[in-house]
Amino acid sequence: MADPEVVILMGSASDWKHLQGMVDILRKLGITFDMHVSSAHRTPARTTTLVQSAEAAGCRVFICAAGMAAHLAGVVAAQTTRPVLGVPLPGGVLDGVDALLSTVQMPAGIPVATFAVGSAGARNAAVFAAQIVAGDRPEVRESLEALRRDGEEKVRAGDRQVSVALSEEDVR
Repeated sequence: MADPEVVILMGSASDWKHLQGMVDILRKLGITFDMHVSSAHRTPARTTTLVQSAEAAGCRVFICAAGMAAHLAGVVAAQTTRPVLGVPLPGGVLDGVDALLSTVQMPAGIPVATFAVGSAGARNAAVFAAQIVAGDRPEVRESLEALRRDGEEKVRAGDRQVSVALSEEDVR
């Protein structure tokens, strides 16, 4: 994809299952993005090249998803002044807690905005990236507002379902 606003890096192809919802949100909000598998440990030169190429193409935000040692977001943050959003992924001995701690514990001056472990964190990272992009793109801001309204309506619909179910139990 040419000139992505967001570049997503994942440490392994197996991470994709946690990121599908994030991609769906970016598409729904009209955010241009590119996605690559690159490892902070196994392909460090590739990671550097991807960051440099993305910056040259005008990337606004990096989203990095990795599990276990989860150094990908930190390595990317060390190479750019663009916002880096870290999504720790489940797996390993501590099922994502190790990835969470690795992602959030950055030295002063090299920040990574860290989200929840797994697919919920990935979806929130997509929304946060869209909020960054929305500063220059009013249509993205409008899409974000519509997304929030959709969320409100789902809660209201759930409330109606519960009320109906309780009313039916009272009849019995």
